[in-house]
Amino acid sequence: MSLSGKIVASAALGAALLAAPAVRAQEFINVLTGGTSGVYYPLGVALSEIYVDGIEGSRTQVQATKASVENLNLLAQGKGEIAISLGDAVALAWEGNAEAGFPQPLTNLRAIAAIYPNYIQIVAETSSGATTLADLKGMTLSVGAPASGTELNARTILDAAGMSYDDLAKVEYLPFAESAELIKNRQIQATLQSAGLGVASIKDLSATHEITVIGIPAEVVERIGAPYAAATIPAGTYTGQEADVPTASVGNILVTSEAVSEETAYQMTKLIFDNLERLKSAHAAAGNITLEGALEGLSIPLHPGAERYYREAGLIQ
Repeated sequence: MSLSGKIVASAALGAALLAAPAVRAQEFINVLTGGTSGVYYPLGVALSEIYVDGIEGSRTQVQATKASVENLNLLAQGKGEIAISLGDAVALAWEGNAEAGFPQPLTNLRAIAAIYPNYIQIVAETSSGATTLADLKGMTLSVGAPASGTELNARTILDAAGMSYDDLAKVEYLPFAESAELIKNRQIQATLQSAGLGVASIKDLSATHEITVIGIPAEVVERIGAPYAAATIPAGTYTGQEADVPTASVGNILVTSEAVSEETAYQMTKLIFDNLERLKSAHAAAGNITLEGALEGLSIPLHPGAERYYREAGLIQ
């Protein structure tokens, strides 16, 4: 080929490349959850499937974590795109509460939606004789992973009841499933788990062992105040639980970061409410997620993408 021919061919190739449609960069969404035996994990799996189906060109991953506190720190570090967290942990992260596990204020966090409440569920093996919070004194209690949202709940509840870890014989910092196994093996006497009703670890424990669900009186919850609220664990939630049990609830929030694009945050928000039945199929706790409640109890700013969706839906004027 002559030199002039090569120049013409090269120019034609360049023009063709310029005319070709741009290839969209693949969207990666890491969903930060909790332990595999809790509620966060199956909901996170469902979210990841909804997003990969509904967001063109997306690739998703579900990461099991120690839940709320770790999730928020990972989000702030750019190691996740969406996470589930307890509302009190979100507020403390925004403030930068070092004792709760946030040495610096995490002001790059943004809210997607308030979702379902967590119920503080304290369960003891019936043979231990524990029926009240005060009865836990001198016993071994598992309070969740260190510096997790559950462990934060445990310290808060005990403090409001006039107790502390010093009143216990021993404190174990264990995930839900491992805590239940140790009760089965009589290595610990009780566990505190902050989760949606019907959490798998307690359901499994109650199926084979006699348990007592220990109540948290309303006056204890009132001493704490928002975002804690008095709630009830309905009779029959667990095998052998014949009566309603008073407890405390704390709302969960889906959280992202300001680094996530407006369009992705918009799609992540919209797809939640377009697929509520699919989320409920993943875990019954999702039955409490409603569009009407999506803005309740948020302690951090909405992501602009989420705000756009709520304006379209009529929740924000």
